[in-house]
Amino acid sequence: DTRRPLDARAAGLMLLLCLTWSLQQISLKAAADAVGPMLMVALRSGIAALGVAALMHWKGEGLALSQGRWRPGLLVGSLFALEYLLVAEALRLTHASHVAVFLYTAPAFAALGLHLRLPAERLAPLQWAGLGVAFAGVALAFLGRGGPQADLAASQVLLGDLLALLGGVSWGATTVAIRCSSLSNAPASETLLYQLVCAFAWLLPAAFLSGQSHFHPGPTAWLHLGFQSLIVSLASFLLWFWLLRRYLASRLGVFSFLTPVFGVVLGMLLLGEPLDPTFAAGGGLVLAGVLLVGGHGWIASLWRGRRSSPQALR
Repeated sequence: DTRRPLDARAAGLMLLLCLTWSLQQISLKAAADAVGPMLMVALRSGIAALGVAALMHWKGEGLALSQGRWRPGLLVGSLFALEYLLVAEALRLTHASHVAVFLYTAPAFAALGLHLRLPAERLAPLQWAGLGVAFAGVALAFLGRGGPQADLAASQVLLGDLLALLGGVSWGATTVAIRCSSLSNAPASETLLYQLVCAFAWLLPAAFLSGQSHFHPGPTAWLHLGFQSLIVSLASFLLWFWLLRRYLASRLGVFSFLTPVFGVVLGMLLLGEPLDPTFAAGGGLVLAGVLLVGGHGWIASLWRGRRSSPQALR
């Protein structure tokens, strides 16, 4: 394996990626009056799909339909579309910071699904502990709020949080579908193209059916559409795949957990969103648990290194 640990360049790029991804929900929420969130995701997916297709053509890559990858590609793309359908609906009801946290439960659901499907992906004890912490955080975030005295606005926030959590489930299922199909050996650009095309095909009519089809041309609409399509859906994913080819995935994955943290902070600063103490406690447990699940290899190696270092000095 020629991939190497993170250096200063990779760390800087990962911080930039996490900041970009955290702004994704902030942007959708901020531009909701100008462009419906679901329509925004559909349009950005279509624009980014054209960019990925052009890149694949330039590199001489084909879709390899003869190998039968279009069937799992359709499944993965549909799960990706479902994820953002849920996200778009969640953003109508709850805070962008809540969506950022609950969406990033995806690694926990993916790890559980892979444990059930692939013998090589059996969960380690530290990962089981992480799952317990994460799901305890979800329970606290939901059960610690609301109740019989909750008003309509609070109930809507809870519903939006639930939709965001289901979006995380869908994202986790997407990961499992990729790993358990022929797409696990496909070029990353091909898998991304399936996701973008299906998101455009499914979400464009869904935007009209759900009443999220409004588009008011103006600086706000065009600025956010450009950011969503060219920066989030195209440049950030291409940069992510470039990093995965050169650096250890476990190290990169640990960095990616900064995304929901940035999302909460930016939601407060840019959108003026409140930080409910119960949600903050539950969200903190969710992020800690997901970090244990996704970064267990890195954490275990650090622990082994600390235990062996005194012996090495003797």
